[in-house]
Amino acid sequence: MTKEKYKSKRRYVLALGHLCADMNQGVLAAILPFLIAAYHYDYKTAAMLVMVSNLVGSVIQPIFGLLADKKVRPAMMSVGVIMAGFGMALTGLVDNFGLLCIAVVISGVGTAMFHPQAAQLINRVSLEGTKGESFGIFALGGNLGFMFGPALVTACIAVAGLKGTLVLVVPSIVFTVVQILFFEAPAEGLPYVAAEKNGPAKRPKDDWPEFIKLALLVTGRSVIFSGINTFVVLFLISQMHLSESTGNIFLTFYYAVGSVSAVAGGKLADMIGHRKIIWISWGILVPSLFLFSMNQNIVIAAILLIPMGIGISMLYSPLVLSGQQSLPNHMGLASGVTLGLSVSIGGIVAPALGSVGDDYGLVKVFVIIACIAVVPMILSFFLKEERKQ
Repeated sequence: MTKEKYKSKRRYVLALGHLCADMNQGVLAAILPFLIAAYHYDYKTAAMLVMVSNLVGSVIQPIFGLLADKKVRPAMMSVGVIMAGFGMALTGLVDNFGLLCIAVVISGVGTAMFHPQAAQLINRVSLEGTKGESFGIFALGGNLGFMFGPALVTACIAVAGLKGTLVLVVPSIVFTVVQILFFEAPAEGLPYVAAEKNGPAKRPKDDWPEFIKLALLVTGRSVIFSGINTFVVLFLISQMHLSESTGNIFLTFYYAVGSVSAVAGGKLADMIGHRKIIWISWGILVPSLFLFSMNQNIVIAAILLIPMGIGISMLYSPLVLSGQQSLPNHMGLASGVTLGLSVSIGGIVAPALGSVGDDYGLVKVFVIIACIAVVPMILSFFLKEERKQ
């Protein structure tokens, strides 16, 4: 097998890991309605679980990124995915809120451990001119996790009750086996690392001001992404009187749209540029959020989930890749910060949005989410054109 084909196969292994890791973030939104029904939590309390899960990642993920910069550690990915799966599986086995928080913290640490190393390797195993496509495939894995996770856990809870969350340990074990096969000892399995040490072309300098702007964009996307994931099912249940299971079907549909859009966004970024995709994505996302917040018709709601899924998912690859391009000498750190912010900050803000939902209703929550989206949309027009590779 040629080096190029070997690298190409590895990006699909990394996408599989992303699926298994992000599945555990996606299912938390699907489990919340069942936890609310079982333990009578209010929206704020339920959203606290999202905050606890992601608060840990916001602090720890950059640290794992620094570790990835110093040395390639493929085992970090499998350990992270195992922790993510086993932690989330425990949420259906405990009925104490404190223990629930511990379970989601374990899962959050595992997710934080996986992402920086995986994102750095996606960049390294991609051939020039295909990095956007590779990140799109990587993002597809994450979106498929968000998409299939709720459907899988909802079906298992319907059959076995909350203990059905135990199914989440299976994907973790599967990825661990596959990862060992494709990412063996670094000296053998990662020849491109040795090539870099033997004297590559001089890298450009790190552009920290540009990276800070990108981090702010990722922060805005995170709040919107987490807000939609946490409250869209609850919104459909409260405003349109759907059942928990039917609401999760709509959530799965939203994730499916995002899955396709993530790949399309990566390929388009290679063709027309990352910055243009960022601008287009915000232009699609912001108006659809405002329309969704004002809508009370279930058919229109389903239609609006399409541009919402397109806008939020097309942003993923160009934002992360642009962050790595801004810090070419610290790609692991850039990945840790951008990927950490992409999920953690939104989780921290979720309880505040939950308080608004408790006091004023979930319509106001989506109005706030739409207003927040305007800020990063404006900021995106101040980004520089991406560097030539």
